[in-house]
This record gives sequence, C-alpha cells and structure tokens, in this order.
Amino acid sequence: MKISTRGRYALRIMVELARQGGEEFVPLKLISQRQDISMKYLESIVAVLQKAGFLISLRGKSGGYKLAKPAKEYSVGAVLKLTEGSLAPVACLDGPSPGCGRAEHCPTLPMWARLNDIIDEYLESVSIEELAAGCAGGSDYCI
Repeated sequence: MKISTRGRYALRIMVELARQGGEEFVPLKLISQRQDISMKYLESIVAVLQKAGFLISLRGKSGGYKLAKPAKEYSVGAVLKLTEGSLAPVACLDGPSPGCGRAEHCPTLPMWARLNDIIDEYLESVSIEELAAGCAGGSDYCI
C-alpha cells in the first residue's frame, strides 16, 4: 500500500482547516499558500471532500471552506478511503471478498487479511483533531 499525493494532500487540507478552528471559512488561496499545493490540484481534492460532505463551502468575499463536522469526528482512515479507494496491502483484498481464484487455498491470505485489519484499525483510530494537535494515535506520537 502506498498513499498517493492526493491522499496525503487531502489529509493536509483537513488538518489545515481543523487548525483554523472550524468556525470561519478559509479561502483556497490561503490553504494553497500554507500547504504549498497548487490551486488546480487543491480545487480537485476539495471538490471530492465537499461532495462527500466533509467540507462546507461559501462563495464570495468571505468565502472559502470549513469542516462540516468537528475535526474529532473525521478519521484519517475515512479521508484516505475517500481519496484512495481501497487501502488493502494486496490486490486480492480490494473487494468485499477475496478476488483471487486461489483464495480458498492461499497460505498467505490470512496474513494479508490481518495486516489489512491492523492498518484499517490504526487509521480509523487517528482523528484529524489529533493530527491538528500534532499527535498521531496516542501520546507516544505527539510532537
């Protein structure tokens, strides 16, 4: 599993908005400058986040974007699943059931399935609020 630029940038956008307190709309230009993301790429990622209901937008002079819910209600896993699709470490775990003809007899499938569960559990346990506070899944990872 490798997280794309799109997924990493989506997390940075969500953290940037969480750090702004969530009350006021933040202009895209400001997010672009602070996060060093091109406006064109930023617009495409924000469109996905908004369509999924993660962000609220407002047009006009005081417009911009803000989180639709408190930052603690968004998990890293939810943001990455939205932008990346599957986070499975192997292709045979991408769908609802193992997508390989050998799945029934595969000696490695249980190991990959457990790794997939561990990754999912961890990413779902880390909130955008924690990232905004400089932590990632517990005090051992706080900066």
